[in-house]
Amino acid sequence: MSPVSVKCPTCGRQTEWSESAPFRPFCSERCRLIDLGAWLSEQRAIPGDNVELPPGEAPSAEDEH
Repeated sequence: MSPVSVKCPTCGRQTEWSESAPFRPFCSERCRLIDLGAWLSEQRAIPGDNVELPPGEAPSAEDEH
């Protein structure tokens, strides 16, 4: 089977989707880290309802799983 060519989600550059492409679907580690930074800074998020906690109550580690 021949490798599939996809666009990097960060920069749009064509890259190969195969076992030899360690950062797939990204073209490079740089693009992968830019995407990760966008998620961590909440520039990207999965849509959903916000959950309001009572004042002074912080989420526990169990709530995150």
